[in-house]
Amino acid sequence: MTQPLNQTLGIADIVSELREVRLTSLEHRHRRNNPPKLPSRKSLQSIVDGLSAALFPNRLGMPDLQEDGIDYFVGHTLDTALRDLYVQVQLELRYASDTEHSKAPSNTTALDKVRIFSQQLPHIRTVLDTDLNAAFEGDPAARSLDEVLVCYPGIAAIIHYRLAHELHKLGLPLIARIISEVAHSATGIDIHPGATIGNGFFIDHGTGVVIGETAIIGRHVRLYQAVTLGAKRFPTNAQGHLIKGDARHPIVEDDVVIYAGATILGRITIGAHSVIGGNVWLTKSVPPNSNITQAQTQDVANATPQPSNAT
Repeated sequence: MTQPLNQTLGIADIVSELREVRLTSLEHRHRRNNPPKLPSRKSLQSIVDGLSAALFPNRLGMPDLQEDGIDYFVGHTLDTALRDLYVQVQLELRYASDTEHSKAPSNTTALDKVRIFSQQLPHIRTVLDTDLNAAFEGDPAARSLDEVLVCYPGIAAIIHYRLAHELHKLGLPLIARIISEVAHSATGIDIHPGATIGNGFFIDHGTGVVIGETAIIGRHVRLYQAVTLGAKRFPTNAQGHLIKGDARHPIVEDDVVIYAGATILGRITIGAHSVIGGNVWLTKSVPPNSNITQAQTQDVANATPQPSNAT
């Protein structure tokens, strides 16, 4: 008689070996007994979908939503999303407590964070309106704000970023990073939730854009696809470990345009109203009103400021 497939493949032995590897790994990290649960990526995606629908109920909410039912829909959707977020915040706080061997957080701590976050939602919606306007005004192919909202990957990434950034500021870096990575997977745009980004931000096309943790971006900045705002080097401490959290990404001032494929590295400053051309590799600061092309990057420190066309 032919053996069952699971016996033929030796699944029981594989399960046993995987258990040993898993337990050894947990023991190495001092977590063999009751390792803490992580926030759920699937749950956080659902939460962001709910928050987005509450922020833009007419376009991201129910398709047959009537005017007299909008407030009810927003309230119900927020109630569900924020209750679910509360659970995820509890998971992150417990995880952080376990990994840092600190006192277990109270439920009140998680509730306070969710309450503070929820109070920021009107402000987030206001800022997102400036992002939508920047996309509509900055792209001649855009026919309406509605098209920008429902079709543009840059806007989807920015919605995720704006929500994640508020959570990051509240001391929830893991939840914030998961939300950002959900957007990264869907759009190809990688914005670290720790980055600081001003109003009226527009990413056109977007695939391949990378914005690092300590980047600071001013108001009315426009990026095109494959732009990198990254670190030039990664310093280590005396033990040879990477130093975490130091300022290592660029500062981009107001009204800057950075064209496709540009790579800007290190804690340098791109002055206001500057234009950085496509495929430029930049590791030195440039003054306001600069217009930097590939030919100029050999000596950007002496680049001649020119009138801005980054309006």
